[in-house]
Amino acid sequence: PSIDRPAREKCKHSIHKNKSAAIVARSLRVIKTMKTLKTQVAIIGAGPSGLLLGQLLHNAGIDTLILERQTPDYVLSRIRAGVLEQGMVELLRQAGVSQRMDAEGLVHGGFELALDGRQVHIDLHALTGGKTVMIYGQTEVTRDLMAARREADAQTIYSASNVVPHGMKSDEAFVTFEKDGETWRVDCDYIAGCDGFHGVARQSIPEDCLQVFERVYPFGWLGILADTPPVHDELVYARHERGFALCSMRSATRTRYYLQVPAEENVADWSDQRFWDELKNRLPVALAEKLVTGPSIEKSIAPLRSFVVEPMQYGRMFLVGDAAHIVPPTGAKGLNLAASDVSTLFNILLKVYREGRIDLLEKYSEICLRRVWKAERFSWWMTSMLHRFDDHDAFSQRISASELDYFVSSEAGRKTIAENYVGLPYEAIE
Repeated sequence: PSIDRPAREKCKHSIHKNKSAAIVARSLRVIKTMKTLKTQVAIIGAGPSGLLLGQLLHNAGIDTLILERQTPDYVLSRIRAGVLEQGMVELLRQAGVSQRMDAEGLVHGGFELALDGRQVHIDLHALTGGKTVMIYGQTEVTRDLMAARREADAQTIYSASNVVPHGMKSDEAFVTFEKDGETWRVDCDYIAGCDGFHGVARQSIPEDCLQVFERVYPFGWLGILADTPPVHDELVYARHERGFALCSMRSATRTRYYLQVPAEENVADWSDQRFWDELKNRLPVALAEKLVTGPSIEKSIAPLRSFVVEPMQYGRMFLVGDAAHIVPPTGAKGLNLAASDVSTLFNILLKVYREGRIDLLEKYSEICLRRVWKAERFSWWMTSMLHRFDDHDAFSQRISASELDYFVSSEAGRKTIAENYVGLPYEAIE
């Protein structure tokens, strides 16, 4: 369809900044021949945050279209987190996608700290008035959300290339993309950037409009996935002079273990046997003796960083999850922070469409960031307390050990750890 005159003039003005007549002519030709779609909320990214937002909005009668540059199989191949805060569990139930999670997920009322050989139990249930966490892999969450979206006949376009948001600061937001050799335009009211740390959403915002806060850690996590029974019935976080270790799980028969390694480490240098031997070295003897080993299904090294961008909004585009913030995985907050962003944006959009409360739109970033920075602090603290920093002098190491000992030896300290671990409450949208 041909483009209307105001939009044509706006496009000419925008493109003319390139000072190239050839680019202007080509761009106008492309826009003239674009096929057009319309939706209320265009969502970039079909990971768990984009799919969850889409499901909540769809259930509320708000039309969405999701664009994903990868294939469904690629999205499901990502190995990610598996600890869900109680707030995210309730949000999945609200979205109507909790049946398999409730049937197969493992409810945990606590976790174990192994500190230089001694074990300390953090009783989440007792310390938080009955709150728990759910062990259920991010891959399974994504699978459930994909299935729900198919059943609802809501549109997700996979393998969409050259996805670009436009008009975020105007009254005519839209997203362009290419699919099967054709160029498309999606007209929308709002855009949700749920496309991760390396996605196009944040990169489409002018750099001078964003403030970046970042810390890169001098180590990574070497992770292994194996079909073996867990070494303990709850997660074990181990602090050891050789470095940090984590014993996690995906089910009663599938485990996920991690070792702290130098940032420059090569995964090819780690055989399965070397990994299991090192894990045993970092665990208390009683746990090491119970460890069941086996061949790895997947093995990889994840770098650790803390990252926040402010604001999390640019006009009609909202950044959600990893597009706006990254946490080291020590506090189990990455996926859960994305879920709280989704909850905030969903409830704001609900009031916008049902009550005309457009005044709430500008509060999205402020509300999200209050919870983001608290989770960043907790994740940084857990990382600082449990990992070995080779550049720390003996005094700093003693201070760190003493601080951790103070927290775990005090009921007030354990309560602080527990209430952060199960997740701080979502802020009400008024």
